[in-house]
Amino acid sequence: MHHSVSFGKGTGAEYLVLGAGPAGLQMGYHLARGGRGYQILEAGDSPGTFFKKFPRHRRLISTNKVHTGFDDSEVNLRFDWNSLLDDGDGRLRFKDYSRRYSPPADDLVRYLSDYAQYHGLNVRCNTRVIRVEKPQPDHFQLTDAEGNVYRCRRLIMATGAGKPYVPAIPGIELAENYFDVSVEPEDFAGQRVLILGKGNSAFETAQNLAPTAALIHLASPRSAHLASKRHFPGHLRAVDNDFLDTYHFMSRNAVLDCTVESIGRRDSQFVVAVRHSHANGESEELTYDRIIVCTGFRFDGSIFGANCRPELVIDDRFPAQTCEWESVNVPGLYFAGTLMQANDWKKATSGFTHGCRYNVRALNRMLEKKHHGADWPARRIEPTPEGLLEATLARVNRSSALWQQWSFLHDVIVVEGAWDSAVYYEEMPLAYIQESEIGAGSHYYTIALDVGQIEGDPFRVVRPPETAKVDRSTALHPVIRRWCGRRLVSELHLPEDLFGEWMKPEAHVAPLRYFFMGQLLESVDFEKAEVVQIDAPRPARRRVAV
Repeated sequence: MHHSVSFGKGTGAEYLVLGAGPAGLQMGYHLARGGRGYQILEAGDSPGTFFKKFPRHRRLISTNKVHTGFDDSEVNLRFDWNSLLDDGDGRLRFKDYSRRYSPPADDLVRYLSDYAQYHGLNVRCNTRVIRVEKPQPDHFQLTDAEGNVYRCRRLIMATGAGKPYVPAIPGIELAENYFDVSVEPEDFAGQRVLILGKGNSAFETAQNLAPTAALIHLASPRSAHLASKRHFPGHLRAVDNDFLDTYHFMSRNAVLDCTVESIGRRDSQFVVAVRHSHANGESEELTYDRIIVCTGFRFDGSIFGANCRPELVIDDRFPAQTCEWESVNVPGLYFAGTLMQANDWKKATSGFTHGCRYNVRALNRMLEKKHHGADWPARRIEPTPEGLLEATLARVNRSSALWQQWSFLHDVIVVEGAWDSAVYYEEMPLAYIQESEIGAGSHYYTIALDVGQIEGDPFRVVRPPETAKVDRSTALHPVIRRWCGRRLVSELHLPEDLFGEWMKPEAHVAPLRYFFMGQLLESVDFEKAEVVQIDAPRPARRRVAV
C-alpha cells in the first residue's frame, strides 16, 4: 500500500525518485516494501534509458559470471555485477538475460524493465524534470517539460552523472564528444585521431577505431591506471585495453602523458599544443584530423533553483554529501546510485550497480530510522567469544555486500556491559557508524573485507607467509577492529584465502577466537573476571597507540 501525502495543488508523494536506472529501481523496491508513498520519475520511455545509449559501443564492463559452483543466491551475488536486490529468492537474476561474461547493454535494459514490472514499481516514464525548487523548508516542488508539478518531502536523485565532464582547455569546444561522436569505424578511415582521456570510455573508443584510423593518440596529464593494480573497477579494465598492444608494438598509436594547453585550427587540421609530463616540461604542437573528448561524466545540477542547488565536490563533478548520502547544504535531498561515489571516490564500487545496490539498501535503512522511527535491522548474538566468532565467520564467508563494497561497508557488533549482551548490525558505512549512537559506545567491533595497496607489478606481489605480516596482504581478506568511540583500540587481519573461504581452523578460526577472547577480557574488571585458559595460537594483531 502506498501512503498518499497532501501538498496542495499538484501530484504529491512522500518520496520522489528521479531516474529509473538501477539505483532508482532499487530505491523504489525498498520504499514499496516499506509501504512508503513514492514515485519514480524517468525522462526516457522505459527504465534503464541511460543504457540504451551508453556505453556507446554497447559492451558492459560489469561482469556476468553465470557459473560459480555455488547454489547459494547470496554468495552468487559476489560474482554478479548487474542484478538488483530482491527478497533473496533469486527469481529475477541478470544471468537469465545474458550468458556472456561481458554482456551487451541492451540485455541490461530488458532486465531493468522486467524488474520494474515484476515488482510493480511506481514508475512514470516520459517525464523529464526541468526544474527543482524548494518553496518551503519541508518540501520540494518539481516541474516537468509538460508543465506538470510534483511535490515531495524528500527527493532522491538517482539520475547518475549524465552530463559530460569537459576540462577547461582553450578551444576544446572545437572537439567532438564521446556522448555523440560517430561509432562507425569507417568514418575515421585514414584519419589522425586524438582522444582526450585515459579511462574506459577513451580506450573503448580507441579500440573501436584501431582497425581504420591512420593513428590514434590518447592524452591526459597522468598515466593510465589499471584496474588490475588499483582494485578499482572504474580504472582501465582488461576488456578495453587491447589498444595498449598497438602502442607498445609501435603500430602508429600512442598513449601520451601530457597537458593539453590549447586546441586550434590550421587549414583543415587541428593544432594541439601539449606539454609532456615526463620530459622536463618539453612542449610541442601536434596535428590531427579529429579530436574526441572522453574525459568522463559529471552531475547535472542545472535543474535546481538557487535556494536548493547542491554544493559540488571533485572538480564540481559530484554533489557533496553527508555520511547518509544527503546533500550537505540542502536538507531532504538525497543521492543514490553512481552519485554516491563522492563518499568513497575511487576506493570502492559505489559508482557501479554491484556496489550501489547495497548502498541504496543502507540508505533506505537510514531513511527508515531517521524519518520513520524504525530501528536498523539487528539480531542478538551470544555475548561470548564463541558467539562473536560464529557470527563473524558466517558473514565474511557468505555476505555479498561486504565482498562487493570492501573497505566501505562494515558489519558491527555492539557489546553492552560486561558481556551482558551483544547485538549484530549489518552493512553500515564507517563514517555513519561513528556519527551514530553506536559510534559513541565504548565497546564495539567492525567487520569488513579489505584489500591492501599494490606496489609495483600487480602480477609479482610478494605475499609474506609470516602470520605477523598478514596486515600487509593486498588480496581480499577479513579485518576485524575493536573501537571505543572513534578511537581504534585493536585490529585483526585474517590471512587471505585463494578461494575466498575463511574457515581454516589454524589460519582463521583460532586467531579470531583468540582475538575476541582477549578483547572481551580487556573490557571487564580483571579482578572480578574469571581466569580463562587460552590455548589458541596468538594471531597477528596490531595494537593502536592511545
